[in-house]
Amino acid sequence: MPKMIFVNLPVSDLARATAFYEAVGAVKNPQFSDHTASGMVISETIHVMLLTHEKFSQFTTKKIADSRTTTEVLICLSADSREEVDGTVAKATAAGGRADPGPTQDYGFMYGRSFEDPDGHIWEIMWMDLEAAKAAMSEAANA
Repeated sequence: MPKMIFVNLPVSDLARATAFYEAVGAVKNPQFSDHTASGMVISETIHVMLLTHEKFSQFTTKKIADSRTTTEVLICLSADSREEVDGTVAKATAAGGRADPGPTQDYGFMYGRSFEDPDGHIWEIMWMDLEAAKAAMSEAANA
């Protein structure tokens, strides 16, 4: 069985956060959702648990970071094409997110952009031509 990842994110407005993630392509799983949490499925192996601050606090004694002013993690998802990268960022922006809080990365064989969700969590979307990347790294190593 492939490993799965469950990213837990504290959100200030559960309904707004749920609508945002649905707009960028996630599907809400009602089996893992209630008035304190939305279980969002990105793929068979990637899930995001959107949790109210009260619910999130049940899992840690640490203070919840203000993700608008502090970054603890950058979450990166792969994309199948450069167009998918741009399309995902466009969907995020249309749904109330902020496009490109960090610089666009374009190395020819690798292309990436990012967006912030309404709570300030940063997501990177990255496409890479694996064969071209291997060739570029091989050339660099031999230089």
